[in-house]
Amino acid sequence: MPPEYRAIFAEWSPPIFLTTALLLSAIIYTRGWFLIRQTRPLLFPTWRLAAFNLGLATIWLSIASPMDGFADALLSAHMIEHLLLMSFVPPLLLLGNPQVPLLRGLPHAFTVTILAPFLRMKALRTLGHFLTTPVVAWLAMNLIFLGWHIPAAYDFALEHEHWHEFEHICFLVSSILFWWPLIRPWPTNARYPGWLMLPYLVGADIVNTALSAFLAFCDRPVYGYYLQQPNLFHIDPLSDQRAGAVIMWVIGSLIFLIPAFIVTLLLLQQESRHRA
Repeated sequence: MPPEYRAIFAEWSPPIFLTTALLLSAIIYTRGWFLIRQTRPLLFPTWRLAAFNLGLATIWLSIASPMDGFADALLSAHMIEHLLLMSFVPPLLLLGNPQVPLLRGLPHAFTVTILAPFLRMKALRTLGHFLTTPVVAWLAMNLIFLGWHIPAAYDFALEHEHWHEFEHICFLVSSILFWWPLIRPWPTNARYPGWLMLPYLVGADIVNTALSAFLAFCDRPVYGYYLQQPNLFHIDPLSDQRAGAVIMWVIGSLIFLIPAFIVTLLLLQQESRHRA
């Protein structure tokens, strides 16, 4: 193994709290999935179980595995980390229809005595509906995405571990909100936004493309953090920045445009059936 890789692995240790939390989430969801599948097998096929647990595994891979060490050393690796956290994890989790299995998977006494009073709060439900409306969800994800990529904020997060963790929470939560109106995990009963999803997805792609293009065509390194740290991999910071921008641009665009294409086909098929 090259010495650069050995240095990353030597400094890495699995975060106990996050690893334990993810394992517990997997156990709770899996237990709830088996229980609810007895009455709703069509709503909870095996692929939903696989999707949710793959989403949890991707969280661990992106921010708890040695990849996090590579992300501290290379901007391109950091962009991969962000893509996994914002574009792969949320759809996988939501495709698992997680609300009911997670509730069913918890001990009954805990759900009834601790969670039930909160879940019955009208203000909490109203807030949830508000945050998952398309306009609010779109603004939350894209403003947080752009805000944390401002050079001062980006460097600050990398220099302060707890703020870096908070950045990851912001990315994950806002991205779950963003994907919610599109996937609408059961038992969400909000009306499907229909054709609104096309500008919703294309608009997000435009934001991603604008930031990616800026990083790709800028003639200097934007983030000073990588200039101050030891260059373990001896990669020119500007070349690393451009590689990260290309990753964001290409993969990020596919993440938004492929669902837009699928939504278009489904809506056209739906309109064709209505005409018939």
